[in-house]
Amino acid sequence: MYIIMLGAQGTGKGTVAGLISKETGFPQISTGDIFRQNIKEKTELGIEADKYISQGNLVPDEITVPMVTNRLSDKDAENGAILDGFPRTIEQAQKLDEILAKSGKKVDLVINLTTPREELIDRMITRRVCPKCKATFNTKLHPPKVDGICDNCGETLVQREDDSNPEAINRRLEIYEEKTSPLVEYYADKNVLRTEVISTSINRLADVVSKEIVEFIKSK
Repeated sequence: MYIIMLGAQGTGKGTVAGLISKETGFPQISTGDIFRQNIKEKTELGIEADKYISQGNLVPDEITVPMVTNRLSDKDAENGAILDGFPRTIEQAQKLDEILAKSGKKVDLVINLTTPREELIDRMITRRVCPKCKATFNTKLHPPKVDGICDNCGETLVQREDDSNPEAINRRLEIYEEKTSPLVEYYADKNVLRTEVISTSINRLADVVSKEIVEFIKSK
């Protein structure tokens, strides 16, 4: 089963995807993680990607699409995967359809996460990540057991550079509304869309949502 995570930055896509991956065995493929690793290692891809990411802009398709194509060809993704951060535009969605169709596959489920805007901004500012195992925490909603330390591997948690700049955060949200939200209609037309609200205002967070989605997947 091939699953896509949709939702603005801060909705919890990575957290929900990780929980689903743990229960189903489908690998979580995060373009953001791959970009950040390449930026850290100063690869040619990372240097190019950083020019866009540091300004809160989307990385061009000529960099992103080949990377995703190569990752989907890996053995662990031959029976399914959870795509977190791709596609982000209609053009990328069409490219993904073409990539999967070549192997007789298709997108089976699209999970669209929604959260109030003011809550999104606060979540990103208070988000912390583990640079080693990629676990995500939040100093308010999901703090680590030991302040500043990853529960899983003991690494020191960090704040992503693009989470510390309010201007970049607002720019990312604007780009999402402009470029990515049309994907909701695109996948709704294909009858594969499932929208879930994640918000502290209704006491509905990632653990509850992911559990319901896993039950849905296993019932298919």
